Amino acid sequence: MAERPHDIDATMAMLAAEDYVCGRALGCVAYLSLALGKPLFLEGEAGTGKTEIAKALAAGLGRRLIRLQCYEGLDAASAIYEWNFAAQMIAIRTAEAAGGAERGALQDELFSDRYLIRRPLLQAMEPHAEGPPVLLIDEVDRTDEPFEAFLLEALSDFQVTIPEIGTVRAPEPPVVVLTSNRTREVHDALKRRCLYHWVDYPAFDREMEILRARVPQIDARLSAEVVAFVQSLRDLDLFKSPGVAESIDWARCLIALDTVSLSPEVIADTLGAVLKYQDDIARVRGSEVARLLDEARARLGSMT
Repeated sequence: MAERPHDIDATMAMLAAEDYVCGRALGCVAYLSLALGKPLFLEGEAGTGKTEIAKALAAGLGRRLIRLQCYEGLDAASAIYEWNFAAQMIAIRTAEAAGGAERGALQDELFSDRYLIRRPLLQAMEPHAEGPPVLLIDEVDRTDEPFEAFLLEALSDFQVTIPEIGTVRAPEPPVVVLTSNRTREVHDALKRRCLYHWVDYPAFDREMEILRARVPQIDARLSAEVVAFVQSLRDLDLFKSPGVAESIDWARCLIALDTVSLSPEVIADTLGAVLKYQDDIARVRGSEVARLLDEARARLGSMT
């Protein structure tokens, strides 16, 4: 288990060692989250690296990463634990076939640790040899208000209660990272428990750093063209602008095709790696590809 970083620069260096390049503002809020033991709430467009910072923190700290993927209809029971009913039924049938068992003893056996299925929140509350885990609560905006209220309580006390067993209290609070793509507003009460940061699309230089870190084999010229073209796409009124994740995926696709430099033809062939909606692809195809490529190269020329 690695020691927690002692300042902002050390936090940024730890993240950079895990190929996560961030600005000082995000490095600062990440350091404060670790130093103060407060949850980190990251909001922003999809594909801007919110989930990846939790992975980088876990790897840098040498901790286990526990992920709770949120979705509509998620409830507290699904996030904490459930009983293995199939195994319990087999145990009951086995006891009946063997001539029965004392009722109280059988009940104690059925609702013991052996039949407990631990879901992410319970896993995060339990002790771990390597230290408190990193708990990623991903896309919390997909849940509803009752689950938010439950999270508010769970993040306040860092304990959960299982009626058949008792209360499980975290010996040391986990490192908590919540993410939101802002498909709806998350309640202020939950945000107040956290340190907040908006993760925006990076500027050109930072996106170049990210691309070099995540795709080190890419040629410098090609990486510059990829970033400039993707940033030109973001200036359009698209249904879904490409994030950094799409820049990385596209760069890997271009390398697999032995691409040395962008051309309208290769862009048209690989647009599905960058844009994920047919209406966006249809808008960019044809002469618009050439125009955007010229714009991207003009942007590069102005930087030299």
